[in-house]
Formats: sequence, C-alpha cells, structure tokens
Amino acid sequence: MHLVKAVFARIWAFWGLVSFITTFLIILIPSLLTALFPDPKGMGYFIKLAKLWMNTWLFMIGCPVSVRGKHFFKKGQTYIVTCNHNSLLDIPLSSPFIPGANQTIAKKEFTKIPLFGWYYERGSVIVDRKSDASRRKSYELMKAALEKGFHMCIYPEGTRNRSDAPLKPFYDGAFKLAAGSGFPIIPAVILNTKKALPANRFFYLLPHKLAIHFLEPIEVNNQSSDELKALVHQRMSAYYVKYTQV
Repeated sequence: MHLVKAVFARIWAFWGLVSFITTFLIILIPSLLTALFPDPKGMGYFIKLAKLWMNTWLFMIGCPVSVRGKHFFKKGQTYIVTCNHNSLLDIPLSSPFIPGANQTIAKKEFTKIPLFGWYYERGSVIVDRKSDASRRKSYELMKAALEKGFHMCIYPEGTRNRSDAPLKPFYDGAFKLAAGSGFPIIPAVILNTKKALPANRFFYLLPHKLAIHFLEPIEVNNQSSDELKALVHQRMSAYYVKYTQV
C-alpha cells in the first residue's frame, strides 16, 4: 500500500507540474499588464488574477482551499501578515488569498527562473539574504509598500519547517518592521500543505484539502519587536496545534 501511494504521489506531482506550467502561461501576460495601472489598483488586479489562477490550479490538483478570518482585514487599513511555512504550497495559499493588494518578501534566487521570474518579481519585494545591503534595502521597500497601501506577507520562520515542532523560531524582520512602522500584524496559519507536498520528499504530491486561517490583528501599542515576535509565535503555534489535531 505504501508503494502504491508513493507511485501515485509521483504521477500526481507530474500532473501538478504540467498543469502549473500550462495555467501559468495562460495567466502570465494579463498579470504582467497589471503594471500599466497605478498602484495600489494595479497590484490589486494582479492579486485578483493570482487568486483566479491558484483557485483553478489547486482545484485541478485536488487541493481545494478554505479561508477563514477575512473579516479581520478592515477597509483602509494595511497589515503585516505573518504566515507559517511548511511547504512550497504555502506560497499559493498566502499572497493570492490575502484580501487586497499585497506583496511578499521573497528570495532573489526565484527571479532567475525564465518567465516565472518576471511574474515573481512583480508581486514581491526581493531580498538577497547573503547581502546585508540587500536586507537593509528590502526593509525600506517593505515600509514603502505598506505606505502605498499594500499588505506585506512575510514568512518569519525564513525557510520551510522540516522539524516536528509546530513552528520554527522566528526571525526578527517582520516584527522590527511592525515596531518601526506601527502597522498591525495579522497572523495567518496555513494548514495541511505538509500533507499534500511534504518538504522532505522529492517530487511528491497528494490531493488534500488545504486551508489558510487569518487570526485577530495584533496592534503594536509601543511593544518592542521582541515582544511582538513572542506574542505572534505563541498565538500561531497554539492555533496550529489546535487545528492540526481536529
């Protein structure tokens, strides 16, 4: 039975890759044309197209998404959204399903992928983690994005969580950004992506229901970045444990 599951997961991964590339090529040009509109409207159109694409592709691979907590996003308010990170599938569940225009802090390496790099760069603040100057510049670019009315989507764990712990320790960036800018944080917990596309298996994909749950906003209220980091980690970890046991 284990062997049958493993073989199916590789075949399904191939279908996932083919369907991803096909749907991406369809959505690429309309998505890039959103840059012709002034922001935040142009970025809002980009995110709507991304959501249409991801809803279509995730349905095709048997991974439908449910979303909770959209009501926490108040009209006219901009947020820093912190997401947990278990799988490459987290990316299709974060930015496209955050209500409103948003950008993601993203690694420079993905910009080198032909065609996809253009799309990736359109929706992201790019950072070269090996460069201190790039990290400083990315902080200023994230502040600028927030001031333009974009939510900022950040994975404070930095990389995929391959451990048995609910969450890895958080890096400081998201919380220094919140403390320095005053923008509130909305924690977001992504569920079940580890079951569909586990980080420790190569070319392996299984159909599974996925979810992203937005939690109640956390106001800065003169809290330090360390205090915010500890509070957000505690809330996200407790929520993740609760909803992975149901």
